[in-house]
Amino acid sequence: MADNESVECITEHERILQEIESTDTACVGPTLRSVYDDQPNAHKRFMEKLEVRIRNHDREIEKMCNFHHQGFVDAITELLKVRADAEKLMGQVTDTNRRLQDAGREVTAQTEEVIRCRIQQRNMTTTVERLQLCIPVLEMYSKLKEQLESKRYYAALKTMEQLEKVYIPRVSRYRFCQIMAENLPKLREDIKDISMSDLKDFLESIRKHSDKIGETAMKQKQAEYRVQVLNRYETLLLYRNRQSTGTKQVLTAQDLVDFSPVYRCLHIYTVLGDRETFENYYRKQRKKQARLVLQPQSNMQETVEGYRRYFNQIVGFFLVEDHVLHSTQGLLTRAFTDELWNMALSKITAVLRTHSSYCSDPDLVLQLKNLIVIFADTLQGYGYPVNRLFDLLFEIRDQYNETLLKKWALVFREIFELDNYSPIPVETEEEYKSVVSRFPFHDAEIEKQDFPKKLPMSQSVPQIYVQVKEFIYASLKFSESLHRSWTEIDDMLRKSTNLLLTRTLSGCLQHLTKKPHIGLTELVQIIINTTHLEQACKYLEDFITNITNVSPETVHTTRLYGLSTFKDARHAAEGEIYTKLNQKIDEFIQLADYDWGMPESDGQASGYLMDLINFLRSTFQVFTHLPGKVAQTACMSACKHLSTSLMQMVLDSELKQISMGAVQQFNLDVIQCELFASSEPVPGFQGDTLQLAFIDLRQLLDLFMVWDWSTYLADYGQPTSKYLRVNPSTALALLEKMKDTSKKNNIFSQFRKNDRDKQKLIETVVKQLRSLVNGMSQHS
Repeated sequence: MADNESVECITEHERILQEIESTDTACVGPTLRSVYDDQPNAHKRFMEKLEVRIRNHDREIEKMCNFHHQGFVDAITELLKVRADAEKLMGQVTDTNRRLQDAGREVTAQTEEVIRCRIQQRNMTTTVERLQLCIPVLEMYSKLKEQLESKRYYAALKTMEQLEKVYIPRVSRYRFCQIMAENLPKLREDIKDISMSDLKDFLESIRKHSDKIGETAMKQKQAEYRVQVLNRYETLLLYRNRQSTGTKQVLTAQDLVDFSPVYRCLHIYTVLGDRETFENYYRKQRKKQARLVLQPQSNMQETVEGYRRYFNQIVGFFLVEDHVLHSTQGLLTRAFTDELWNMALSKITAVLRTHSSYCSDPDLVLQLKNLIVIFADTLQGYGYPVNRLFDLLFEIRDQYNETLLKKWALVFREIFELDNYSPIPVETEEEYKSVVSRFPFHDAEIEKQDFPKKLPMSQSVPQIYVQVKEFIYASLKFSESLHRSWTEIDDMLRKSTNLLLTRTLSGCLQHLTKKPHIGLTELVQIIINTTHLEQACKYLEDFITNITNVSPETVHTTRLYGLSTFKDARHAAEGEIYTKLNQKIDEFIQLADYDWGMPESDGQASGYLMDLINFLRSTFQVFTHLPGKVAQTACMSACKHLSTSLMQMVLDSELKQISMGAVQQFNLDVIQCELFASSEPVPGFQGDTLQLAFIDLRQLLDLFMVWDWSTYLADYGQPTSKYLRVNPSTALALLEKMKDTSKKNNIFSQFRKNDRDKQKLIETVVKQLRSLVNGMSQHS
């Protein structure tokens, strides 16, 4: 077993020695470590083995040296021989090298100069090449600076785009190009800011020039009206022709405002890819300006110039919008301008409706209407719908008519105040023709009369007729240029004229008849005047027909209501005549001073009554020019009122006693009234119609004068009764006043002395009358 281990150990040592011999010395460590890792005391055996191997190698080295020693000696001998030759050769080489160095030193210097020049040449060539690449960039950048200085911002943006996409990428490795590239975004922002500043200046400028632009456009529209030319360019040509003869040339919006800031800013923002921001900003700013333009001045309604400036600004604003809409693509849209115009239209109509309502001058309202028409037609020529403005004009037309009615009310009242209410005296043919030329008066009988003569109406009639025609002309002025048919205009004229007649003139006549200083003579003349004005209404209708050429037979033609107007006025005047006549009768009645206890009458009528009858006679003579029914009605009304007043006088509750003498005196007065009635103070009454006004008084007085109580009581209630109109209560009241209630009653004193039976009869009559009165009250 020990032998086997010894063999293995020897074999392992051999292997280790072979590795040490064959491997590099750096790898000997691990091999030697394996010696110590083996069996104990193995390194001793290995050392022994190693020494054996060293001795073997030493023997081999010694053998080899012994074998090559003679050759080494021979080689050293040969080397010593060559040494002398080598030293000689070395000297020659050193000398040759020295001489070569001396000769090559100048060549080296020239070679270095050539190399340096070649390097410089190469650098110059490279520099030229690089400069050739950089010069276009610098030129473009210089061009960019010039464009910025000359405010050619759109071209500058194009130059920037070329620099970024074409030129700078070629030389991007250079520092200055990097600086340029970093500076371009800042320049773009500067351009945006500058262009936006220019746009703000433009917006401020057009605010100032809107008034002038609108004024120019509206003047052009006025010129078109004057020359009846609808083509705007023909009108412009006409103005240019006039300008050659000394008239100023009319400027357009483009002449007054430079729109280049808008186009430039639009292009800049489009190039920069921020067009939507610009569009939103522009529209927002224009909306704000629109609100400012649409805001009226507080005192705009005072003068037409205030309205003119307001319209000029609005027209100028929307003409600018129209120009921008058609000269740019997409900055404004038709929907946006329509929205803006609808907003403006609502504001304009509200402003005009409010401010015009404060206007009381018809001339100012008419001027406002003309301005609105020109304003509407001007904007309509640029495609803006203006129907609402013309609808507003119809509202303003009603207001205009109201102002006209107020103005003409003053005119009518002044005419009535200055009228003398007497027939028009005509001295010559010329004066007659002058009146007839102003008023359609035709009377064959008056025309046959010699001069001087009088026309039945007063001076106010032709003046009123002329003023009505002037009103029609004034109303027609408003209807012009409203783009309405003549049928509609005819209807407008007739309706406004009807308002003038039925409201204004009628109101003035009603007011006139109520004035306290207007007497019966004036009222009679007013009735005559209204009669002639009523007859002239057909001529007013013909006058309107001649203006409008609309046949009065048209189905929808409005008729003038003058007939009813003057009839109402005449009825009012007639009523005033009746009232004033009755008031005058009352005044005379108040002058009555009866002695109700007089023993016998004076034998003649009372003085106050004779004065009253004379007054009535003179008054009714004035009524000869009145229509028959008016005079008859007035006369009948006066007689009835006189009869009623006399009856009330007798039956007055404050009157306690009446003597027979007073009754006889009263009877004389009633007889004078009956004589007056029978004298036919006003022609046209049939028979004793007028006398019937006093029938109640007559039957009552006859009853007491004749003392025919038996007949009265016997026939009471019969249709054929002689005292049919005597009421029992009336007879009882008068009889009570005549009873013997005091010793001063002479009549009943005689009864008591002469015949006591009569007293009993009176008492019996009183009782019977009371029974009749009681029976009537129970029946009722």
